Amino acid sequence: MVKMAQVAFLDTLLREYLVFRGFSSTLKSLDLEQRTEKDQHFRAEKILEQFTLAIQNYDLQALRSLWIHLDNNLFSKLEHTYAQAVKKLENSLLKYYLVTAYSNNKLDKISEFFTKLAGELQQQSEWKDWFYFPFCKNAEESPTFALFFTKHWQDTLLLSLRNFLTTVYQCLPQPTFVRAEQEAAHMHRLNEDNVGLRSRLLHMQQELHQQQQPQQQSVSGSAQNLSGGEASTRRRSAYRHQQSLNDILPFDISPPGHIVDDFCIIASEANSISQASDAQARGLKLLIRNIGSGNSPVLGRKDNQGGGNGGGSSKRRSGSVGRSWI
Repeated sequence: MVKMAQVAFLDTLLREYLVFRGFSSTLKSLDLEQRTEKDQHFRAEKILEQFTLAIQNYDLQALRSLWIHLDNNLFSKLEHTYAQAVKKLENSLLKYYLVTAYSNNKLDKISEFFTKLAGELQQQSEWKDWFYFPFCKNAEESPTFALFFTKHWQDTLLLSLRNFLTTVYQCLPQPTFVRAEQEAAHMHRLNEDNVGLRSRLLHMQQELHQQQQPQQQSVSGSAQNLSGGEASTRRRSAYRHQQSLNDILPFDISPPGHIVDDFCIIASEANSISQASDAQARGLKLLIRNIGSGNSPVLGRKDNQGGGNGGGSSKRRSGSVGRSWI
């Protein structure tokens, strides 16, 4: 519900807007209606008076305009469950208009009514019997229309319409113009709550950080100790590794000979073999030459040994030998 102080503030804003736009006649009407307005019940009474005045003056246009205005601005915002009640009240008002015109012998108004609304009403089954109403004599005595001429029905209709309008005004959603201020106040409260929550969150983060600092220091100290131990272990292992390498004595192994290619070895062996064969050939040739020339040392020794037996035999042996060889 909208508070009266808030309503007064919004009325002031509306009045300032009308002055700014130069709507002087609208401003006068606003002031007049504000002086006569009391509560929701009074608003419903005012609307009910306008309906009654339009019916008594046989003003179908005013009756229809007022209902269409309420339907577009009030009834359309209600839940769908109220649609049937709204339609029933509208048809009852139109029937009340026909009954009033018939009671005052305003047949022309009845004909005007059906001329303007026949296309709309003939689609509704509720109005099927009412098209006979302009031609019915003594309609107040007819079983179909007698109920609508009774004062009880008419009073019940006006009372139901009044209660319905009062309920509608109480259940209407607040206009956007009213909600604007409420939304601004709500946003202001949300901002204040947000600032408070931010400060609480910052305070909790600081406390958590202070609690984590000793743990981090202990963890970092243990990590440093572990890293220092690992470093010393690595240094000791590296020192032992270096010391063991330096302490190893090399084996007394003679260096290998010259690396010679197999093809070179084969070539050298071939050269040595060829040289040996050449030497043998030269030696053989020399031996033959010595034998042929008589300079052989073996033969010379034999000749010397047989010199005492006779020189002729030696000559023959040598000559025969020479001749047979040749």
